[in-house]
Amino acid sequence: MAKLLNGKNIAKSYRETLKQQVSELKEKGVTPNLTVVLVGEDGASKSYVNAKHKACQSIGMDSVIKHFDADISEEALLKEIKALNEDTGVHGILVQVPLPSHIDEHLVLETIDPSKDVDGFHPENIGKMHLGIDTFAPCTPLGIMHLIKETGIDIAGKNALVIGRSHIVGQPVAQLLLNESATVMIAHSKTQNLESLLGQADIVVSAVGRPGLVSGEHLKDGVIAIDVGNTVIDGKLVGDFDFDSVNGKASYITPVPGGVGPMTITYVLNNTVRACREQI
Repeated sequence: MAKLLNGKNIAKSYRETLKQQVSELKEKGVTPNLTVVLVGEDGASKSYVNAKHKACQSIGMDSVIKHFDADISEEALLKEIKALNEDTGVHGILVQVPLPSHIDEHLVLETIDPSKDVDGFHPENIGKMHLGIDTFAPCTPLGIMHLIKETGIDIAGKNALVIGRSHIVGQPVAQLLLNESATVMIAHSKTQNLESLLGQADIVVSAVGRPGLVSGEHLKDGVIAIDVGNTVIDGKLVGDFDFDSVNGKASYITPVPGGVGPMTITYVLNNTVRACREQI
């Protein structure tokens, strides 16, 4: 049976480290501030924003939610973001997506000051990540890397398979693995012979939202299995792995829920604390 990579416990432990860093910054007269921009009344977005707000408060950070009506113009929203860029009391800016259809999401993300881009989606930060330059990277991929490193394995030289090519998870986590000298394969909807690729992988990260996509019969013994899938079936949250069969082959496995999810918000906090340190 695999060892469980319990994201709740790992996140809790790491947040204690961040709490200490916040305390040290406060002793210098600075409190890290995360300002989240929320547009409209989407229930899931509001839930995510509130979770980030509570997480900030739990480690002593300042958290501000800028909530705008869904009909705010693109011009007005960009003006608000530019004002946050200029506000020295704001260290991290996060725009909750999705945005209303009349607003260009890419333009909004590009308007955020890269030094305050704690979500890691600004093209400048994405570019630096691909060049192997230390920068702000997307939070879910950073959380995934933290979980993999918790196993104590040396990532260098390992075969890693990332299933999913989104700009939010798949592509950045593949790049972060490559930056750690893994041999990286990316599978997606057009990939043929997925089972063959699964059999070669020492590390599997699946982030496509297809329950049961990965079963243990196709995996090599001792694989590290990171499940980013997030699908609700009959009121229950499930991942991409057939958990019982994968659990029988893997050396480490993340649960759903309670695996990758808690690490994402933790790295929003991490990036904000880092941004604060770099700005003072």
